[in-house]
Amino acid sequence: MNEPLCPSCGEVVKVTSSARIGSEVKCHSCSTKLEVVWLDPIELDWPLDEDETDEEYATYLDDED
Repeated sequence: MNEPLCPSCGEVVKVTSSARIGSEVKCHSCSTKLEVVWLDPIELDWPLDEDETDEEYATYLDDED
């Protein structure tokens, strides 16, 4: 299985097999908090800021189409 990379520092981030979408993990190299956003293959991204709303996120997804 390919290990996911930290979007901040590019180092491999260890993710347990019990990880689920929305699980938070921490990069041991740079201490960045990350969120599991996809499972096959596992992808990590920065968690949404508290200021971001679901509506803003949905608009972002619509713009990608």
